[in-house]
Amino acid sequence: MRNLLSRLRRRPEPTPQRSILDEYVTTAPSPQNAVDIFAGEWSSALPVAEAGPIPLFADDRVEWALDQLGGVAGARVLELGPLEGGHTYMLTRAGADVLAVESQTRAYLKCLIAKELVGMPSARFVLGDFMAYLRDSSMRFDLVFASGVLYHMRNPVETIALTARAADQIFLWTHYHDEEIVRASELLSPRFTTSETSSYEGFEHTLHRFEYESALQLKGFCGGSAPHSNWLSRDDLTAALEHFGWRIKAVSFDTPDHPHGPALALVATKS
Repeated sequence: MRNLLSRLRRRPEPTPQRSILDEYVTTAPSPQNAVDIFAGEWSSALPVAEAGPIPLFADDRVEWALDQLGGVAGARVLELGPLEGGHTYMLTRAGADVLAVESQTRAYLKCLIAKELVGMPSARFVLGDFMAYLRDSSMRFDLVFASGVLYHMRNPVETIALTARAADQIFLWTHYHDEEIVRASELLSPRFTTSETSSYEGFEHTLHRFEYESALQLKGFCGGSAPHSNWLSRDDLTAALEHFGWRIKAVSFDTPDHPHGPALALVATKS
C-alpha cells in the first residue's frame, strides 16, 4: 500500500492546456507584434522590426540583376517562391508589378505580414505550387525571378523548360552539385545519397538526390515540398538552359565554397 501511495505522489502534474486567450496580444500595436507571430522562424532581416539574420530586403544579388536587366520599371514579373517577400519588395520598389507564388503556408503568411509592414502595393502573393501554375497557365511575363528555388525541385529541368514558356528573361540564383566539393564537405556529403540519369523533353542529364532529413522538423523550413530534391551539376544547368532556349547573358556571385553548396546567380534571355 505504501508503495502504491508513493507512486501516486510521484505522478507528474498534468500539462496545462493552452487557452485561446494565449493568442491575444495585450500590448499596443506595433510591427514587432506582427513579426512575433512567427518568432524564431524568420530568415529575412526586416527594415521595420527584429526578425531574421539574412538581408533579403536589401540583397546585392537583386541589385545586380536589376542592373543586368536594365531595370524592371513597368515590367510584369513572375516570382517563384518569394519566401518572406524580401526580393518582392526590392522588385516593386524598382517599379515592377509582381505575381509571387508561394506554396509553404507559413512563408505565405509571412509574406502577407511583410507586405502590410513595408508596403508593396504592386505585389500580389498567391498560395499554391508554382510548378502547377506554370504547367496550367498561359500567362506571359516580362521576367521570371527564381531565387533559391531550383535546387529544391524534384525535376529541375522541367522547371527550366516551363520558365522558358512564361517569359523572355530570367534571373536565377541556385546551388549546384559538384562531386568533389560535396564529398569534401561533412555537411553536404551525407545529404546526397544517389545519382541517376534522367531525360526530359529530349534533354539528358543527371539528378543528384539531396535529402532534407532533420530540417523537415523545423517550422522555419524553407525547402521543397517533398522529403528530397534533386540538384543539377553546373554543366547540366547551363546545358539545360541552352536546350530550352535560354541564352546566358551574365553570371555572378559564383561561390563554389558556399557552406550550403556551390552557388551562382545568372541572368538569361530567350535566344
